[in-house]
Amino acid sequence: MKIRTETPHDTDRVREVITAAFGSPEDADLVDALRSDACWIPGLSLVAEDENGIVIAHVLFTRAGIGGAPALTLAPVSVDPAHQGTGVGSTLIRAGLDAARALGERTVTVLGHPAYYPRFGFERADAHGVTCTLSAGPDEAKMVLSLDGRLVPPGDMTFGKPMADAVGAYRPE
Repeated sequence: MKIRTETPHDTDRVREVITAAFGSPEDADLVDALRSDACWIPGLSLVAEDENGIVIAHVLFTRAGIGGAPALTLAPVSVDPAHQGTGVGSTLIRAGLDAARALGERTVTVLGHPAYYPRFGFERADAHGVTCTLSAGPDEAKMVLSLDGRLVPPGDMTFGKPMADAVGAYRPE
């Protein structure tokens, strides 16, 4: 498996992977909208290729905030159904977190499954004084991660417009 930054050539295949992973095009539509939003960070949209050079997974980190401090948000993570359960998603998330650290990012938020994301170091947001008033999802699904060991800034999570619109419709994985 090879992990690399997404290129414009990958757009259609990434859309296929996301749609297959989630069973509908909603998350693929979100990624398409995020690509043209100011929250997009080109180096933090990563793909995993199989041994034949076929994209089999995608992960995205976009600009977000906590209170007035800059942060990233992790979403979505998509793995082609034929490769789910093989560790490719976890490997891709770790590579994305490393890429974010290399760019000097300090904090990542995620709205996701509370049994999955703690393996990467994510903790409940409310334990750090962080809220997410945009999401009606359960508090245990709202998580944060300090990439540099510093305290996570308190405050409300904010997102780029496409993500903020999607957060209101959050559904646990």
